[in-house]
Amino acid sequence: MCIGWPMQVQQVEPGHAVCERRGTVRRVRTTLVGSVAPGDWLLVFLDDARERLDPQRAAEVDAALQLLEQVGLDPQHPQSADPGFDLPSRWSPEQLKALTGGDA
Repeated sequence: MCIGWPMQVQQVEPGHAVCERRGTVRRVRTTLVGSVAPGDWLLVFLDDARERLDPQRAAEVDAALQLLEQVGLDPQHPQSADPGFDLPSRWSPEQLKALTGGDA
């Protein structure tokens, strides 16, 4: 699973931006989002900016990631911890039937 991080542009270079999030600084490609300016917010997956964010949306995404960290899940390695539940796609037919009351 790949998680996007909201990062704020600190410096612009041709085709790239130097971005920061909570003290972590990364150089990311900006090809998919076009030109950016210092102060802009980007949703960064690995080393690629995939989407522009307004400051409110950046704060919302950051807050969600912070909640994951608070409950002991590492957003960088989500498979490292047991969240205490499985998605229905991993349930047995009996579990699905019990949930829906119908045929699985």
